[in-house]
Amino acid sequence: MAHTNENPAQNVTFPSGGDTAHGYLALPESGAGPGLIVIQEWWGLTDHIVDVTNRFAAEGFVALAPDLYGGRTTHDSDEAGALMGELPVNGAATDLAGAVEFLLGRDDVTSSAVGAVGFCMGGGFVLVLAAQQGDKVAAAVPFYGVLKEDYPSFANLTAAVQGHFGSEDTMAPPDAVESLADRIQAESGTRPEFLQYPAGHAFFNDENHMGTYDAEQAEIAWTRATQFLREHVK
Repeated sequence: MAHTNENPAQNVTFPSGGDTAHGYLALPESGAGPGLIVIQEWWGLTDHIVDVTNRFAAEGFVALAPDLYGGRTTHDSDEAGALMGELPVNGAATDLAGAVEFLLGRDDVTSSAVGAVGFCMGGGFVLVLAAQQGDKVAAAVPFYGVLKEDYPSFANLTAAVQGHFGSEDTMAPPDAVESLADRIQAESGTRPEFLQYPAGHAFFNDENHMGTYDAEQAEIAWTRATQFLREHVK
């Protein structure tokens, strides 16, 4: 998919299905570590996603956030919904697959497979990516993942999955989360660890566009997610 609008956060390019994709790459202080894909929310590759990517790098990961909107960002929920609606799932999956190959081909990535973490729209794409990439993704961590269409088959999913959801989230309500866990178990043979928090949608986003940021629950989820990724991405 074509990427034309530059975002100041973009600092790296990589091949994507015959095209070129852009993203933000952060390296750990040691200069090397396991690879991690960080997938944006529907707002785009924002300062928040850059900050989260930097936080993962500080935890020892070579972290890459692909820019799925080709440089566009927004803080308006109507515009964000439109941007997400315009983004073809297959096109995004191509960019994400390219990001996996890019990380695994880097000398500073020490892991034989990557981890993937994503938020909101990105949480949905984390599961799409893990389902499509099989054993190239060792761990998938969706935060309140939503997808505008049905998920592909999870038959090839081999990643360990830990999800973080708000029990008061109307976009990813508990019954839908439970149904998704059932489907992943039925198709992949392994039940994901889906954790519920007393919070609403986007409780991890400290830019608080939706008024649902919860610092206490965000810190608990962050600690669990980083431990899980360290355990599985080697």
